[in-house]
Amino acid sequence: MFDRFADMLQMFVVETGVYHLTLGHVMMIGVGLIFIYLAVVKHYEPYELLPIGLGAVLINLPGHQVGMVSDQMQASGVLGLLFHYTLYLNNILPPLIFLGLGALTDFGPLMANPRLIILGAAAQVGIFVAFMGAILLGFDLREACAIGIIGGADGPTTIFVSARMAPHLLGITAVTAYSYMGLVPVIQPPIARLLTTRKERLIRMEPPKQVNKAAKILFPLLLMIVIILLIPMTAPLVSMFMIGNIFRESGVVERLNKTAQNELLNLVTIFLMLCIGITLRAENILNLATLKILLLGLVAFSCGSAGGILLVKLFNLFSKNKINPLVGSAGVSAVPMAARVSQEMASKEDPNNFILMHAMGPNVAGVIGSAVVAGYFLSVIQ
Repeated sequence: MFDRFADMLQMFVVETGVYHLTLGHVMMIGVGLIFIYLAVVKHYEPYELLPIGLGAVLINLPGHQVGMVSDQMQASGVLGLLFHYTLYLNNILPPLIFLGLGALTDFGPLMANPRLIILGAAAQVGIFVAFMGAILLGFDLREACAIGIIGGADGPTTIFVSARMAPHLLGITAVTAYSYMGLVPVIQPPIARLLTTRKERLIRMEPPKQVNKAAKILFPLLLMIVIILLIPMTAPLVSMFMIGNIFRESGVVERLNKTAQNELLNLVTIFLMLCIGITLRAENILNLATLKILLLGLVAFSCGSAGGILLVKLFNLFSKNKINPLVGSAGVSAVPMAARVSQEMASKEDPNNFILMHAMGPNVAGVIGSAVVAGYFLSVIQ
């Protein structure tokens, strides 16, 4: 009888998650807890990092099948199947995020000063820096595309490209993108101070001109037509972004606008971030490739921030209407965090200097720019 009890006890122990827990699992649970801490205590991208952190903790608790995703992208469990059908097979969640973002976006500052579009484009230099760096570090072309998009500091676009071109890297590329988005207040100020003088940071700009309703409707409509005609592979992201914005500016579909901004965006964010979290299994993440991607992401994000600043300084050499270089650092796609950081840096130098609306121009242009580059990668690299 004692032997039978011992056998039953042994069987129970073997079936527990504790028995299969490894040091790698513990480390990744720690990473998940850090994300939760950053979201709850530091308020760094809480809508993204909190569910990602919870997903990372869950997936590294052995023995369950709630959200398993294997190296071969085979899935089981509620979250695993959600990942499989909405990201890996169909990739529909990032475009739905873009629909909500479009409904929240005001193109007014960008339309009032079209030069700011170029600043958003300049900040995409980080994408190509990361792309080339990934090639040099031994990643193949498709993996380099997924890693490169991190440089745009645009989480949904990174997820969209990674799911299409390198799904095995989806978890780490998405987490890297969102982590650096959350760390904008830490990364950008030193770069801006290094590349600008106090005199430049004190530059005041005239308030943006008001843009009429008709122009605000026509602008996203024409932009959608032109971009998709030139690069059809941008359609899933660009079309949803512009449609959401037209909902906002039309003024005749307020229920649709509010749904896109709130219920839909919140629901899709929950699903998307939990799906990203469950890809952070210790077996997939704890390797040399992860360290390379983290390094490339940091370098790319820094180069993107610097690119916008340096282009403003070049503009100012030939322009009477000077642009505050801090506006240029907002060209990365971290909306609206990058614009807010630009405003905070300007306020430290002069509390009465308001550049937030100007910074929103390149910030929004950066979102469009990263989507265009993503479409280009998907078009030319098979």
